[in-house]
Amino acid sequence: MAELIAVKKDITTMQVDAIVNAANKRMLGGGGVDGAIHRAAGPGLLEECKQVGECEPGEAKLTKGYDLPAKWIIHAVGPIYGKENGREAEMLAGCYVSSLLLAVENGVKTIAFPNISTGVYGYPIEKAASIAVRTVKEFLAEEQHEIEKVYFVSFDDKALQIYQELLKSK
Repeated sequence: MAELIAVKKDITTMQVDAIVNAANKRMLGGGGVDGAIHRAAGPGLLEECKQVGECEPGEAKLTKGYDLPAKWIIHAVGPIYGKENGREAEMLAGCYVSSLLLAVENGVKTIAFPNISTGVYGYPIEKAASIAVRTVKEFLAEEQHEIEKVYFVSFDDKALQIYQELLKSK
């Protein structure tokens, strides 16, 4: 079983095979994690994202990592909390499954996830983290993969503590 690790860090500096971007549907950069990843990756990322096209909420698409330490960026579009007709949890879980499927298809052994949908999309961190940990654990238990480490990367102490508690208790 892969090791699951909670860390407080800037995801753009993670030394992993792939980082996941909490992207918007257009994948052209924005605020929060998305903007930070686009800035750190450099202009090549924006050009590739223009070619890749839009990504629907609950799904993910893959691009190169460009100037990041990570070889790949997996762009996952999370749901806007309270705006998806009660399908938010299913859509958020879909972000993790879609990201992990892309990771497996591309030989990723180490992957880092941000707190998808918990910024401007308003998903409560406690609920989002629970969905993230449960979904990743279920995927890793059921699917054939070479994933060795999954990082849940938080930008603040509250989110880090929530992930640490979830990883201890489940």
